[in-house]
Amino acid sequence: MAKKCEITGKDSQVGGRYSNRVRATQYNPCGKKRRKANLQKKKVFVPETGKTYKMILSTKAIKTIAKNGAYSVLKKAKIIK
Repeated sequence: MAKKCEITGKDSQVGGRYSNRVRATQYNPCGKKRRKANLQKKKVFVPETGKTYKMILSTKAIKTIAKNGAYSVLKKAKIIK
C-alpha cells in the first residue's frame, strides 16, 4: 500500500533547504529534502453500513471525518459507493 492519504491524496514532497545567505545568490548547496506528510494508520467505523475500514489517513482527513462524519467523507472520496 502506498504512503498516501486515501481521502485527501497527500503524500511526500521534495523541497529545498536554504540558509538565509544562500537565498540572496539563488544557489542551493544544501541539496533537496523529502518532506513527508503526517500519515496515520486508522480503523474507521461507519455506522450507516456497519463496516470498519482500515486506511492510511492524513491528520487533516482525520479531523474532517470527526467534523463531517465518516459516511459522508468516505462517500465523497468514493471509498463507499
